[in-house]
Amino acid sequence: MFQAVIFDMDGVLIDSEPLWHQAEQVILGGLGVDFTKPPLLQSTGLTTASVIAHWYQHQPWPVLTPKDVEQQIIAFVAEGVANTGIAKTGLPELLTQIRQRQLKIAVATNSPQILLDTTLTRLEITDFFDARCHLGLVKHGKPAPEIYLLAASKLGIAPEHCLVFEDSFAGVTAAKAAGMTVVAIPAAHEWQHSKFELADHKIRCFTEFDWQQLC
Repeated sequence: MFQAVIFDMDGVLIDSEPLWHQAEQVILGGLGVDFTKPPLLQSTGLTTASVIAHWYQHQPWPVLTPKDVEQQIIAFVAEGVANTGIAKTGLPELLTQIRQRQLKIAVATNSPQILLDTTLTRLEITDFFDARCHLGLVKHGKPAPEIYLLAASKLGIAPEHCLVFEDSFAGVTAAKAAGMTVVAIPAAHEWQHSKFELADHKIRCFTEFDWQQLC
């Protein structure tokens, strides 16, 4: 049935979401952004630019442009990944299983190329991926389906034959809109949230994944 597996990156390949939140708190907070003031934002899975645009619109800061702030946040996260990044539990074993099944593998992330390259290098998994898609290759990031459709195209596999692992609602929405089967891996605090009912399957970590459940 499946001919390819596509992974999101942040929160799926690597537990980098805390780094993103820390970067936002340090850099945006340092610019005077009060994250307790409405309209609040659930930033997981969104592009860095869209998160910054949200706060700049409602709590604009002087001097630095949104692009400057975006570059600072990305640099902060990249340094953290390079120094302390660890693969999500069960990932190396799952990648090996996928290769043994002779399925193609891709990554599709809302992060820029520098973070994608840094992450794959840090985890020593670059060679597993037949296609690597980052935000710079598409006009619209998740929740738009464009990046998943691009990954399928690069692999030469029809979307309906692609299995996706995602941790965010924006990512699940994007993959489903692309016509793919989705396994959600929500963060512990979002495990019970009804929004993940959109996914076809739900697991807590890769060690829970069972190929038989896809049959």
